[in-house]
Amino acid sequence: MEWLKQMQAAIDYMEEHMEERITIEEIARAGCSSPFHFQRMFYMLTGVTVGEYMRRRRLTLAAQELAGSASKVLDVALKYGYDSPESFAKAFRKLHGIPPSQARAEGVKLKAYPRITFQILLKGDKEMDYQIIDKPAFKAAGIVIETTMEDGQNKKDITKFWADSQLNGDVARIISLLGAEELYGIIYGIVPGQDTFNYMIGGRLDGDEVPEGLTAIEIPASRWAVFTAVGPLPGSIQSLFNRIFQEWFPATGYEHAHAPELEVYFPGDIHSEDYRCEVWVPIVKPDA
Repeated sequence: MEWLKQMQAAIDYMEEHMEERITIEEIARAGCSSPFHFQRMFYMLTGVTVGEYMRRRRLTLAAQELAGSASKVLDVALKYGYDSPESFAKAFRKLHGIPPSQARAEGVKLKAYPRITFQILLKGDKEMDYQIIDKPAFKAAGIVIETTMEDGQNKKDITKFWADSQLNGDVARIISLLGAEELYGIIYGIVPGQDTFNYMIGGRLDGDEVPEGLTAIEIPASRWAVFTAVGPLPGSIQSLFNRIFQEWFPATGYEHAHAPELEVYFPGDIHSEDYRCEVWVPIVKPDA
């Protein structure tokens, strides 16, 4: 499969340049992909960000070098991209649990984060229904948090954000201010090379006046792949996102169009086994 070869080519490029400063643009180019699409695909396939993968691999190689040679800590720190022994020691301790100066101690335990290899895993035993919809630009308004993809923190933050917003009345206030019949969860502001992004709970904004206390963003005109999640939240929608990136994108050849992603929530019991909501992913064909 071509996408599998492309992802592996990007991994190979990262491994060959562990001792250099490389950008997400260079990595994505090695995988014949856009930086945005590669970053999202990598995270959804591996559960870690590109930046976190590079950090763990560099610290794994650094530990091996310190344990098996007479190299100085400062030299190893500079070799693997750290500007100072202090920043290197902090990162080293976070991964390995010890300072780098103890890496040569007899019987010390070090962690090894292995190189990722992509393999074909036959899936798709459950069909994925979707629609392709062209939608003009529109505005949305709501409340926003910033979260990070690192270590899957975004899933915890977003789940808590919804729970807190329900309890403190923010969700009811958004519905009242905007007259919204459906609520949006909007993922936006992802910058290539960064692990953070913004998440909005909001609704469609008609007109230019933004209600006090809400933030407005414009959703650009896009072509969307629209999927339906069935089941209690948040499990059903998180599972659907995984399938979209792990199965649908590789199978179809589409790429992410660098626009916000939408979760569309309709009135109903979100804990019900038959609750239905939607995921809208902006798409483009690479050769389009």
